[in-house]
Amino acid sequence: MITNPLRDPRDRRLPRVPEPCALVVFGITGDLARKKLLPAVYDLANRGLLPTNFALLGFARRGWGDEDFAALAREAARKAARTPWREEVWERLAGSVRFVQGSFDDDNAFDALAATLGELEGSHGIGGNAAFYLSIPPAMFPVVLKQMQRTGMADSTPERWRRVVVEKPFGTDLASSRELNELVDSVFTAEDVFRIDHYLGKETVQNLMALRFANSLFEPVWNGHHVDSVQITMAEDVGIGGRAAFYEQTGAARDVLQNHLLQLLALTAMEEPVEFSAEEIRTEKLKVLRAVSLPEDLARFAVRGQYEQGWLAGQRATGYRQEEGVDPHSTTETYAAVRLGVETRRWAGVPFYLRAGKRLPRRVTEIALVFKRAPHLPFADTDTEELGSNQLVIRVQPDEGMTLKFGSKVPGSVMEVRDVAMDFLYGEQFTEASPEAYERLLLDVLLGDATLFPRNAEVEASWAVIDPLEEFWTGTTPQPYRAGEWGPRAADEMLAAEGRRWRRP
Repeated sequence: MITNPLRDPRDRRLPRVPEPCALVVFGITGDLARKKLLPAVYDLANRGLLPTNFALLGFARRGWGDEDFAALAREAARKAARTPWREEVWERLAGSVRFVQGSFDDDNAFDALAATLGELEGSHGIGGNAAFYLSIPPAMFPVVLKQMQRTGMADSTPERWRRVVVEKPFGTDLASSRELNELVDSVFTAEDVFRIDHYLGKETVQNLMALRFANSLFEPVWNGHHVDSVQITMAEDVGIGGRAAFYEQTGAARDVLQNHLLQLLALTAMEEPVEFSAEEIRTEKLKVLRAVSLPEDLARFAVRGQYEQGWLAGQRATGYRQEEGVDPHSTTETYAAVRLGVETRRWAGVPFYLRAGKRLPRRVTEIALVFKRAPHLPFADTDTEELGSNQLVIRVQPDEGMTLKFGSKVPGSVMEVRDVAMDFLYGEQFTEASPEAYERLLLDVLLGDATLFPRNAEVEASWAVIDPLEEFWTGTTPQPYRAGEWGPRAADEMLAAEGRRWRRP
């Protein structure tokens, strides 16, 4: 019998601090490490969520020493930290920062890395525990993983754990995804592999499960009897930046539809898990992904576009083909929209519209449930001219929160019903700012909590949806849309053909 609830290990309200460990980052000089990983490490330390015995190791080709790396890490952390800067926190971290120079095919460098981990086990008491973050191009995975296997760094034992973090893209199609999964799983055990989709670390995405399963208000109407359609949007107002080489090989569908948006669809459509555990949540998500169906008429219900020169926020925006490093005849899509179905009893007949694009009017990611209209309105048509469908909108970013849109009478002497909105904003309701996605996900890796990380089968099920789309689009030219518009006209026509229209966030 538990007499003190504060000592209950199941109490998730208590801060969870990992065991003594090290975090090894390959590709430490890249944008992801500087802009996300290093600030996240500092923020975790500042919140008291890293163990006292913690070490940070960077691996790269630069001819740096430990002090050079510590200076770079300090600058990156201070520039992008979410929490207030405290020099004493950084000084404690800096004493545990190490750097190993070398290339990925350099046996001596990996021998030195393994030796450094061994030294830290004695000098910093990390207990032999280590997480390896592959912040590198997927093409480099095989050589790095084989080096780790050769040196024994990937081997977990009863006395120590070793984990690996893999960034997207998880392959470029189903075949390459399976090849990548087999490679990673041949070096690390399945439970030690963490595939990061940073969208799953966002507070609002996690709140989606609380919204559905902690409230009796929403679950009874969360089905095809009441929901007319679901729209999942990821809009970016920026172009490709300096990612031309990556984007030319990837495109919008592979970049975000296959992972971010299909994961959001799975969380929206999944059944209630038996318990709030990694295995049960992943099981329910996998059922949804395997139930996803593509439209029979892909020409009508799958649209790809490419932005042209236009105006955005009062400034002229360059067209995709004029971006530096892009083929002037490129047929890579910067916008993708598709109508999907989920063939389950709960969602049969409900269309799920997914869209993602660059150079759209504003940056926003949201999940919108559009409800069916009331079967009978005892009002004159003129009374409800401005009344639309009820909507529940979960805003993932920015302005994290939720909006409930419903009809209300306009004050006055006549009956007039129009839409009103009830808003919930995280920033207004809670005094503590939401942690950054990488902050939460890094902590979960060190804790060994895989709840927010998709497993092999989920990744492969997602590719099984995207591969037929990519095959259908092969050899076709994306439809143009001007920068600052909400995508090509065909995307609007896709919904209009069924009497619907896209939300304007």
